[in-house]
Amino acid sequence: MTEQPSAAAHAKTQADFAANLASVRERIARAELEAGRTPGSVRLLPVTKTVPSDRLRLAIAAGVEWLGENKVQEALQKSEELADLPHLKYSVIGHLQTNKAKYVARFAHEFQALDNLRQAQALQRRLEAEERTLDVFVQVNTSGEESKFGLDPDDTVAFVKQLPAFDRLQVKGLMTLAIFSTDQIAVRRCFQKLSALRDSVREINPDIKELSMGMSGDFELAIAEGATVVRVGQGIFGARALPDSHYWPGFAH
Repeated sequence: MTEQPSAAAHAKTQADFAANLASVRERIARAELEAGRTPGSVRLLPVTKTVPSDRLRLAIAAGVEWLGENKVQEALQKSEELADLPHLKYSVIGHLQTNKAKYVARFAHEFQALDNLRQAQALQRRLEAEERTLDVFVQVNTSGEESKFGLDPDDTVAFVKQLPAFDRLQVKGLMTLAIFSTDQIAVRRCFQKLSALRDSVREINPDIKELSMGMSGDFELAIAEGATVVRVGQGIFGARALPDSHYWPGFAH
């Protein structure tokens, strides 16, 4: 596999977004083929953090249907600004403080960073109040880096065993952030570890099928190791600028 650039050209028009999306989807399709995967088995989750709503409207017109957001309040604001587009789906992919659970329960379709019982309890309460359910992924720290959130791989099975108590949470899969490295063997090792864990937790809950792993610079490797969701930001929107002041302070990531 040849190394792919992680960032696309900065998209300014609907045509730019359409071209970038086509490029990413072509890469996904090629990776599926090389891995012997079923065509269309990998979902593209565009990562839209720091991208203002006016640019998002162009991306949506070009075919973006999911918005992946790291910060809950930024996602909430966008869900309000884009409320006239009811077909959009929102995935919260960053760490969640329990006092923000009420917002996730209100608008999100998916939460990909579940890694402790306090989060599960807070989401359960808020989802009951909203009369909603929420698809969730359990985040695992497969790289062992202290800077990353997520469960220790050795604690994952025990954690998943406790989740049936939270009937508003529909556990769909596992998520990880691979080590940030040019060493493809080290990156692949993170993905392999998550795939093996998924096989273990499926013995507890057969519905846990998904693997969210891989980003703009490494998603081909993730697909080769079984990813079913890849999270791509810069490959669609271009290199990320500093957050627009229109959004909440402290959202640089």
